[in-house]
Amino acid sequence: QVQLVESGGGLVQAGGSLRLSCTASGRTPSILSMAWFRQVPGMEREFVAVISWSGDSTIYADSAKGRFTISRDVNQNTVYLNLNSLKSQDTAVYYCAASRQYTRTMISSLYDYWGQGTQVTVSS
Repeated sequence: QVQLVESGGGLVQAGGSLRLSCTASGRTPSILSMAWFRQVPGMEREFVAVISWSGDSTIYADSAKGRFTISRDVNQNTVYLNLNSLKSQDTAVYYCAASRQYTRTMISSLYDYWGQGTQVTVSS
């Protein structure tokens, strides 16, 4: 089993920045990739970004390109999501996810482990 704990969410004004962190514990050698998704109440969970655990591959949602950056620190078993130029439509609960089978996928159902989520609220 792998446990994921997110942190770093909060309230920020439009145009501001936040840095989300997700630290994995447990059977971390089994992780092939980690990703961020976000969800607004009443909407489906939306892919944001994914990084292979080797760090050589990333994918971003169109809404994230140019504003968000995903990175990882293998020594700390931590993945980060830097959120810049935030907009009110970025307001959501952001979830970290880990996959044992895929090095990069945007499909939420293919992730094996999920964190509890961290709220990001962007005020306009």
